[in-house]
Amino acid sequence: MRMRPTLSWTPGADLPPGTTDLGPVVDALGAGGVVVLSGAGISTESGIPDYRGEGGSLSRHTPMTYQDFTGGAAARRRYWARSHLGWRTFGRARPNAGHRCVAAFGDRGLLAGVITQNVDGLHQAAGSEDVVELHGSLDRVVCLTCGAFSPRRELARRLEAANPGFEPVAAGINPDGDADLTDDQVGDFRVVPCAVCGGVLKPDVVFFGEAVPPARVEHCRELVRGATTLLVLGSSLTVMSGLRFVRQAARAGTPVLIVNRDPTRGDREAVARVSLPLGAALTTVAGRLGIAADGTATA
Repeated sequence: MRMRPTLSWTPGADLPPGTTDLGPVVDALGAGGVVVLSGAGISTESGIPDYRGEGGSLSRHTPMTYQDFTGGAAARRRYWARSHLGWRTFGRARPNAGHRCVAAFGDRGLLAGVITQNVDGLHQAAGSEDVVELHGSLDRVVCLTCGAFSPRRELARRLEAANPGFEPVAAGINPDGDADLTDDQVGDFRVVPCAVCGGVLKPDVVFFGEAVPPARVEHCRELVRGATTLLVLGSSLTVMSGLRFVRQAARAGTPVLIVNRDPTRGDREAVARVSLPLGAALTTVAGRLGIAADGTATA
């Protein structure tokens, strides 16, 4: 029997309470060597909703799984119609204060690495370098038949040409770049094949139910092993993909700090969870460290 991936988690009543004290975050970053693990919550201020927060997309939307995508042409048609429309909005998103602060911390040498569960590329757009994209990136496409990679913008042009006049109004956009469309709106949307071999195209992202490449996981584990602190930003840590690094750090005695408005599945392993909006919280932290959001020193 096919098992569905874990998409939700219910906080227990015995979780430690959140705090509004940013002191531990300031102290950790001031000491340097911090590894950041970011989730969908850091991009909500850029107009990309998260999965599980207030108004999160899981309340109205079940993400495509790898098994569904590879299991039939109808599922791929539905995915690509919704993703093609979503890409128009998703691709226009710009970094917010949270992304800019992370980039500024990196510029000042306070970070030992950035791992993101997001597929939006906003950390890099803000100036962060050597970001590990745990779940891949929507701006690349891979052929499941021949393995060829191509830019998403190239696929977007091909899909536009194959589907002239495709302009449905979506009910919303999701963290995976997928727009909410009905089956009637999807209609007879035409999916294009790989330009190299005619095979099946997939965004270069890790779908729910799909494994993160082992070499990428090991790279992240290596970063966590060398961290002075693991700083989680905007992730509920519901899925094991990110939670494993929190548990790794806690087992090794490396402090875990979480900045997330709502409780997370990693709260028991954390020194503290700061329950504040990310953009404002990180801007405050940067100010206390004498760093402007663009990476320059403040007065």
